[in-house]
Formats: sequence, C-alpha cells, structure tokens
Amino acid sequence: MKKLTLLLFLLSITTIVFGQSFTENTTQIVTKSGIGLGSVIAVVTSWDRNKSILWAIFHGICSWFYVIYFAITR
Repeated sequence: MKKLTLLLFLLSITTIVFGQSFTENTTQIVTKSGIGLGSVIAVVTSWDRNKSILWAIFHGICSWFYVIYFAITR
C-alpha cells in the first residue's frame, strides 16, 4: 500500500509540475492540465489490481467511475 501511495503522489506531483502553466486564474489552470486526479488514481489502482496497460488506459478514461467502483468492490 505504501508503494501505491508513493506512486500516486509522484504522478500527481509530475502532473502539477509539467501539466500546468503558472497563471493566476484557477479555471485556466484546471482546464489546461492534461490529466486529472481521477484519471491518475484510476490508472494506478487499475495497474495495481490487473497489471495490464490496456486496462489501465481504459480505466483512466473512465476516471472517477472506476475509482468509485474500485472503492466499492475492494
């Protein structure tokens, strides 16, 4: 579980550093980022459970729906 948490943290930091430009308008920052937090969580949990790139991509597209499903079925 510590590895999963560390990986999730590193992915979110990478997204913040490389995925957003530094502007004052919060709306612009959110819309400019290429990947959302829900997608990151979905990809990490999917990879942890399935060890499959294709499932991780699919679950990343599903985003928060997969995160909620994962939380319920876990």
